[in-house]
Amino acid sequence: MRTPKTSGHAPVNGIQMYYEIHGEGQIPLVLIHGGGSTIESNFGRILPLFAATHKVIAMELQAHGRTSDRDAPESFEQDADDVAALLQYLGVEKANILGFSNGGTTTLNIALRHPKLVNKIIPIACNYRREGMMDGFFEGMQHATIDNMPRPLQEAFLDVTPDHDLLLNMFTKDRDRMISFIDMADDQLRRIKAPALFMVGDRDVMSVAHVLKMSQLVEGVRLVVLPGFHGEMVGEVCSAPGSNQPAICAALINDFLASNLHSRQPLL
Repeated sequence: MRTPKTSGHAPVNGIQMYYEIHGEGQIPLVLIHGGGSTIESNFGRILPLFAATHKVIAMELQAHGRTSDRDAPESFEQDADDVAALLQYLGVEKANILGFSNGGTTTLNIALRHPKLVNKIIPIACNYRREGMMDGFFEGMQHATIDNMPRPLQEAFLDVTPDHDLLLNMFTKDRDRMISFIDMADDQLRRIKAPALFMVGDRDVMSVAHVLKMSQLVEGVRLVVLPGFHGEMVGEVCSAPGSNQPAICAALINDFLASNLHSRQPLL
């Protein structure tokens, strides 16, 4: 991933939030990573494809990567407010929001809690209800330990913050958030008015049927299903290198961002 044009820490709701700005453009594309991730581990392969044509703002959420923690559990609502506060700090009045996995659920909350800030949203591989996840997911979380965290994610965290205690803290907060995950109501999704592109892999950790249901609840939606596992389409660090999926994914997203259509017809 190329060196960012700008990077730093912003004072956001009691934490110091790390952010990077890449590329140039009018309405920025905001990238929100998934649980346990850093900017690099989640978006290192696909970010340059966006930065070639867009101003890209990426950040690391509470307790992740180079961002500090607060004496409070993680929540999707708090993450949404933190991202909104960062954009206010940076002087951004309108943005396109892309979130992967847990970042996708945060994206839905941004659209609900800060609708004036949102131009378009791209939730990738996320869920809004427990029923959408693969069988055994939440039961497995009850017994998860740091040893269950993929090694590439651990290494990515330690690359930017070489502190094993902070790594364990992040893992514990991510795990506890998923154990206590509270379903969003269908009516909440119906309140989202921003044009949306929902994306999911056909062998993802959430079912295609679940993402299809989400896409039917939100106005002005397009839906893309690509072949692959969780994270493969964005080139997340745990996915196989050398895949064309990030380029395909970026091309579809760039087309969506450039489009003025609000049709419910799927792209694929």
